[in-house]
Amino acid sequence: MKASRIAAAGALAGTAVLALSVPAFAHVSVQPEGTAAKGGYAVVDFRVPNERDNASTTKLEVTFPTDHPLASAMPEPVNGWDIKVTKSELDKPIEMHGNKITQVVSKITWTATGDGIKAGFFQKFPVAVGQLPEDADELVFKAIQTYSNKEVVRWIEVPQEGQEEPDNPAPVLELSAAEDGHHGSSSSDQASDSDDAEAASAKTEAAEPTDSSDTTARVLGVVGIVVGALGVAYGVLAGRRRTDA
Repeated sequence: MKASRIAAAGALAGTAVLALSVPAFAHVSVQPEGTAAKGGYAVVDFRVPNERDNASTTKLEVTFPTDHPLASAMPEPVNGWDIKVTKSELDKPIEMHGNKITQVVSKITWTATGDGIKAGFFQKFPVAVGQLPEDADELVFKAIQTYSNKEVVRWIEVPQEGQEEPDNPAPVLELSAAEDGHHGSSSSDQASDSDDAEAASAKTEAAEPTDSSDTTARVLGVVGIVVGALGVAYGVLAGRRRTDA
């Protein structure tokens, strides 16, 4: 009976966690693959969940910010989807690597060639973007989601700090602090030092998971020994009770 109660409690806790996590993901969002540092480049994923039981998501339109235009935005091919990139002329050209940019991506549209995103599934749409602005903490991408039953959901409401999340929030990309040695450094010595630092950092990061795994394995081993010993002790006591009876 005790084991069944523990199992039931675990299942209930898992269901509660799932229920709490669903609303946070129940809208179109944007997340970087790694980091999105100011002044740098990043690959970001527009994540689109299907919220309808009787329809599939067949189209996604993402409008790029005009207050901080991105000189480069290249979508990754996605199986089962056609991609259209719309560009617009800038009123004021921007510079990137010494070149003047007069056109930027203003919108990307993904249109399903098959069933699209079915009920109970989500889809990622990766885009390589840059150069990210140095004078902004976030970028807002307004999105429009279209279903196979012609329903349209506009994720265009900009979240405001200190206020509750709106019903249809626009995807917001949070920008992290600028990384040392990002584009713009003109000294080859600085670049070399930056490369050495990055290589050292990579080695450190690679070593940390191994140490963590070793520690975890040792802890689990000790726990296994203790549990085994308790099981043996319980078996011996149970045998004695049957013998005495």
